[in-house]
Amino acid sequence: MVTGVIPARYGSTRFPAKALAPLRGFPLVQHVHAGARKARLLDRVCIATDDRRIADVVSAFGGTALMTRADHPSGTDRILEAACALGLGDDDLVINIQGDEPLIRPEYIDRAAAALRDTREAEWVTLVYPLASPEKAASTTVVKAVLDSRGFALYFSRLPIPYDRDGARARPLLGHIGLYGYRVAALKRFAKLPQGILEQTEKLEQLRALEHGMRIYCVQVGEPTPGVDTPEDLARVERILAEHPELCNMS
Repeated sequence: MVTGVIPARYGSTRFPAKALAPLRGFPLVQHVHAGARKARLLDRVCIATDDRRIADVVSAFGGTALMTRADHPSGTDRILEAACALGLGDDDLVINIQGDEPLIRPEYIDRAAAALRDTREAEWVTLVYPLASPEKAASTTVVKAVLDSRGFALYFSRLPIPYDRDGARARPLLGHIGLYGYRVAALKRFAKLPQGILEQTEKLEQLRALEHGMRIYCVQVGEPTPGVDTPEDLARVERILAEHPELCNMS
């Protein structure tokens, strides 16, 4: 069983009620749901929310909403509560699809699900992409990944790593895309782990998994789709869809 879970909080410091913000006549969360439903390897999709207003909207467009606690410290904890509510077993697979990615590509979801299914050593999977832009490489808001020879994560950082000492980089850095897949047993283990110094320093949740020896397999894909953190981001996505309506998951 492969379940897609979309966490959708109502509260947001920069963009309250973001999940319900209209985009081309539909709430933002419905765009994400529609993209997830197009993924071939997901057996079902649900939206995990802490607010009845979001749950009611999800039910109105025919989606499945799960009410979760409002005090979860992270989205991963919300995913685990949803997995337990659905009665998933330890060997079942969960794909965490960010609720603010209205242009999410179904093929990215499928590639994460396939990698998790086929790579038995992987407790988590996530996505990376070639980071060719010097500006993005220098930005601390863009997370970088360093992998071993088999594609497992060695480290994630906000700094541009690995450092190119001789200035002869043979390939671009790898940026990280925050779509995750987990085995339910790994989710349960992760939820019991204390935050380590790496996570506290970089403010990257996946470093807790690495610091405690968990294996994260990384799948390389193309460019990330634009997320929505602010009303300005939403306006930018609106412009993108006006110019490229074929990218709309609602079509």
